[in-house]
Amino acid sequence: MKLQPVILSGGSGTRLWPQSREHHPKQLLPLMGEETMLQATARRVEGFTAAQSLPPLVVSNNEYRFIIAEQLRQLGQDHAHVLIEPVGRNTAPALTLAALHTAEEDPVLLVMPADHVIGDLDAFHRAIEAGLSSAEQGLIVTFGIVPAGPETGYGYLRVGKDGALRDLEEFVEKPDAVTAQSYVDSGNYLWNSGLFMLRASTWLKALRQLQPAMYSAVEQAFAAADVQGPFTVVQAEAFAASPSDSIDYAVMEKLAETDIKTKVVPLSCGWSDVGAWDAFWEASPKDARGNVTRGDVVLESASDCVVLSTDRLVACVGVDNVVVVETPDAVLVMDKRQAQLVKPIVDRLKKAERPEARAHRRVYRPWGMYDSIDMGERFQVKRIVVEPGGTLSLQMHHHRAEHWVVVRGTAEVERGEDTFLLTENQSTYIPHGVRHRLRNPGKIPLEMIEIQSGSYLGEDDIVRFSDTYGRN
Repeated sequence: MKLQPVILSGGSGTRLWPQSREHHPKQLLPLMGEETMLQATARRVEGFTAAQSLPPLVVSNNEYRFIIAEQLRQLGQDHAHVLIEPVGRNTAPALTLAALHTAEEDPVLLVMPADHVIGDLDAFHRAIEAGLSSAEQGLIVTFGIVPAGPETGYGYLRVGKDGALRDLEEFVEKPDAVTAQSYVDSGNYLWNSGLFMLRASTWLKALRQLQPAMYSAVEQAFAAADVQGPFTVVQAEAFAASPSDSIDYAVMEKLAETDIKTKVVPLSCGWSDVGAWDAFWEASPKDARGNVTRGDVVLESASDCVVLSTDRLVACVGVDNVVVVETPDAVLVMDKRQAQLVKPIVDRLKKAERPEARAHRRVYRPWGMYDSIDMGERFQVKRIVVEPGGTLSLQMHHHRAEHWVVVRGTAEVERGEDTFLLTENQSTYIPHGVRHRLRNPGKIPLEMIEIQSGSYLGEDDIVRFSDTYGRN
């Protein structure tokens, strides 16, 4: 029996702003430890012995594909594969891509969002084992979280009587507080986790019956996909024609119309979807006064707070139940009990076209990263890090010139017709309109300071002539 981990990694996590942003969302951040949430998810079936676990299959979008590949490489999971959605169409089309990709071998798919926390891996493995045989036989298995309290932020599953496997009787939307308490008191309701286990053929059969338009569009998009090493890039026009819907709404809530059976495995494993800052506080280790802190933080007479510092000292005095999140370009201060109101703030920033809504000051690229450390009228200063072997595109700018200073490592510079090496404390000048490229031929990261000057300094003033990573 083969178990195929499928990691859904397309969300933007706006309720965890300013740490999580559209171009670098929470699943790609080390929110809950040294590893990113994606990395923790990819390692989640390590040590599971009841079935042969295959390398992870990740479904994401083009924006994240290189950083996902790099994070998996850091784990030694070089054989993982990434399916690239050209546009977001929610979780049902994403799972369909994974099922089509694995249809020939038809393994059992273990479907996991990339941004969940599971504290007790042994309990998670026992739950997988409890449902594995049913999934192999063609049933759809979902995992219901044993409620820790009357949570109003989750959907619920009404299930049958006690047992390792229970019948799924009804999906229930997010309740109000009184209803949630009645669910918990009854013992017949579990939180809807968004975790599933089923064969690829089972999902495709269900989708053909219940969502034929979705099945047809995704199948056409996958059939015309372009395989680029560890990436399968789905054909954009056909995929965009697919209806957008979740696994629950598209299929799970309609299974009574088919002959496919469903079972629920009750799961108690320290699970959280870390959907907002209050959930982050709940899932994190705390000090004696209930505070969660990261970075350079000093507290005095503070309790039950979340205080995270990225770039500067943050001091809090005489406060309770507050969230303070500091990043180089934005600071969030809020009542922890109002965590759901972060999303409207992000929506307002997007409407105002503020860059802080979508991207960090530090921007990751397939070759490394850059950090815009200063800017003003007609100038910008960036710190650039190019990983060993990393190569920027051969490019040209119409409106800006660049001055590069090597701080650490060795740079191979292509400028016009010339190619030459620069080492520490050496520099070069790139006039506007001149083709140029930067490469790190060394064994250590190349660190540089780039000083841009000109009438327009936007990132869209890049004309690419060739690119190792297939960018336009």
